[in-house]
Amino acid sequence: MSQTLSASMLLAVPLAPLAGSLLAGIFGTAFGGKLFGRAVSHSATILGVLIAFVLSAIVLKSVAADGARFNQTIYEWMTVGGLKMEVGFLIDSLSATMMCVVTFVSLMVHVYTIGYMADDEGYNRFFSYISLFTFSMLMLVMSNNFLQLFFGWEAVGLVSYLLIGFWFTRPTAIFANLKAFMVNRVGDFGFILGIGLIAAFAGTLNYGETFAKAGELSALLFPGTQWLLVTVICICLFIGAMGKSAQFPLHVWLPDSMEGPTPISALIHAATMVTAGIFMVARMSPLFELSDAALNFILVIGGITALFMGFLAIIQNDIKRVIAYSTLSQLGYMTVALGASAYSAAIFHLMTHAFFKALLFLAAGSVIMGLHHNQDIRWMGNVRKYMPITWITFLIGTLALIGTPFFAGFYSKDVIIEAEHASTLGAAGFAYVAVLLGVFVTAFYSFRLYFLVFHGEERFDQNPDAHHGHGHDAEPRESPWVVWAPLALLAVPSVLIGAMTLMPMLFGDFFKDVIQVDVTRHPAMATLAKEIHGWWSMALHGFLTLPFWLAFAGAALAWYMYMVNPALPTRIQRMFQPIYTLLDNKYYMDWFNENVIARGTRLLGAGLWQGGDRALIDGAVVNGSWKLVGVVAGVVRWLQSGYLYHYALVMILGVFVLMTYFVWLKP
Repeated sequence: MSQTLSASMLLAVPLAPLAGSLLAGIFGTAFGGKLFGRAVSHSATILGVLIAFVLSAIVLKSVAADGARFNQTIYEWMTVGGLKMEVGFLIDSLSATMMCVVTFVSLMVHVYTIGYMADDEGYNRFFSYISLFTFSMLMLVMSNNFLQLFFGWEAVGLVSYLLIGFWFTRPTAIFANLKAFMVNRVGDFGFILGIGLIAAFAGTLNYGETFAKAGELSALLFPGTQWLLVTVICICLFIGAMGKSAQFPLHVWLPDSMEGPTPISALIHAATMVTAGIFMVARMSPLFELSDAALNFILVIGGITALFMGFLAIIQNDIKRVIAYSTLSQLGYMTVALGASAYSAAIFHLMTHAFFKALLFLAAGSVIMGLHHNQDIRWMGNVRKYMPITWITFLIGTLALIGTPFFAGFYSKDVIIEAEHASTLGAAGFAYVAVLLGVFVTAFYSFRLYFLVFHGEERFDQNPDAHHGHGHDAEPRESPWVVWAPLALLAVPSVLIGAMTLMPMLFGDFFKDVIQVDVTRHPAMATLAKEIHGWWSMALHGFLTLPFWLAFAGAALAWYMYMVNPALPTRIQRMFQPIYTLLDNKYYMDWFNENVIARGTRLLGAGLWQGGDRALIDGAVVNGSWKLVGVVAGVVRWLQSGYLYHYALVMILGVFVLMTYFVWLKP
C-alpha cells in the first residue's frame, strides 16, 4: 500500500544545507563580523548536509520498500489567470535516488574540504558556497513544477559561477566562471522557451497536469509550421540540458571549470549541475516519448559528445582536465541512453558515475596536495610508493570508469551500449558505434593518466614550474585522514552499487509509473530485459564481450606507450601533427566562439548601439522630439509676442485678406 511522506521532513532536506550555508556565509565571514571560526563553520555545514543525507536515505527506503509517494504544493506564490506559480515537492523513486546521490557525494566533499582548503583564506566562504550548491540541487530534483525546476536550474548555475571563480584574484578563474555563466545562458534560453511553450499550450506549470495533457500536445502543430509542437518543446528543453550537462557544442565551459578548487570540481562533475540535464530529460520522459525527432537529435548530440570529447582527454597533461574531459564523455553516454528511451539506464549510469567520478576527482586532489599543488602529470610518477591509499582508491575509480566487470561502471555502461544496439531509432547506429569506440578511448586515456601518475620513473623533482626551497619536502606524502577517508567511503559504492541495484532499477518496478516508455516504438530496454538475468551472470559474460576487450586493448596500449616505450607518443605526435594540433586547440571551438560568435556579437551590438540606440532612439526619437518642440515653440512664441500693436496689425491684415478673398469670389 502506498504511504504518504511528511511534508515537514521533506522540507528539512533542502533547508538543512541552506541553514548551514547561511550560518557559515554570514557569521563566518567579514559580512557578519566573523563571529564563527573555521571549526564552527565547517561543523554547521557538514551537520546540515548530514541531516539531509540521513533524511534522504529514510525517504528512499520508504519509497523503495513501502511505495511511499508525495506530490503536493508547499507554498503558492501567486496565480496569474489560470496559471499557478508554486513551490512543491514530487517525491518518487527518481527524485529519492537523486536526493541520496546528491547528499552523499556532497557530504564526502564537505569532509574532504576540511583538509584540502585548510590553508585557504576563504575557508568559511567556500563551505557556505558548497552547502548552498547542495540546497539548489535538492530544490531542483525535488520539484513538482517547472517554476521550481527553473529556480533550482538557475540557482546551481549562479553558485557554480561563484565557485568556479572562487579564487577571484586569478584572471583565468574570472574568465572561466564568466565563460560558464555565458554558455549556460545560451542553453537556458532554449530551456525557458520550452517551459514557456508548455505554459502557453498546456496552461499549467505542474508536471502531473502537463503529462496528463501530453496526448493533446502531441496532436498540435507549432504555429506557422508543420513541426509537431511536442518536438519543438522537447528540443527546447534539451537545449537547456545541453548547457547544464555540457553537451556538444555547449560543452566548452566544463573543462575550464577546473579553475575552481578540486572539491567543487568533484561536486559539479559528479552529483550536481551536470547531472541536472540528464535528470530533467528522464523526468520529462512522457513528453520525449512522443517525439522520435527529438530522440534522434539527442542520440546524435550524445554520440558526438561521448566519442569526440574522449579524444581530447588523450592529450591533456593537467590531471584535473583529463578527468574533466572524461566527465564530458560519460555525460555523452548518459545522453545517448536518453535518446534510446533507456531513461532508467541513464539514471543508473548517473548514479554509478557520481560515485566513481567523485572518487577520481578527490583522489586527484589528494595527489595535487601530496605533490605541493603540482597538477601536470608529466612531472609525477611512482606516486603509489608515497601515497598508497590515494593510489588504490584512484585505481578502483579508474577500473569502474573503464567498465571493468564486477565494478559499478561496468553494469551501467554495458547496458547503455546494448540499449543503443537494440534501439530501432535512425540515429541509434551512429550512437552505438560512438559509445563502442568510446570504450577503447576511455580505457586508453584513463590508464595513460594512471601510469604517468602512479607508476614509472619519479619526475616530480624535475618540474620546471616547482618552487623549491620554500619549506616543502621534495617527496610526496599521503594526505591526512579527512582527505583519504572520503576516498575510502566513495570506493565502496564504486565497486558494489552497480551489482546491488542493477535488477531493481533497470528491470524491476523501481521506476514504474515514474519513467514512461512506449515499448512498441522504443523496445531497447524491453529487449535487454529478456537477455539480462542477474549481476553475476552479466559480469561473467562481460569478459567475453567486445566492450571488455576494447577496454583491455586501450589499457594495454597505454601501458606499452607510457611504461614500455615512452618515446613512442612523441613520435606519434610528430607523425600526426595536424591531428594533434586540432585536438590541442579543442576542435577550435573556443576560437570559433571567441572570434566569430563573440566578435560578431560585439560588432552587431556596436551597430545596434550606433544605428539604433544613438541614431534612432537618442537622435531621432529623444533628441528629435525636443528639437521639434523647440521649433514649434519658437514659431508660436514669435506669434504670441504680447504687444498690442502686433495683435492690432494682425487683425487689420486679417480683415484685409478676408475682404479681398470675398471680392475675388464674387461673380
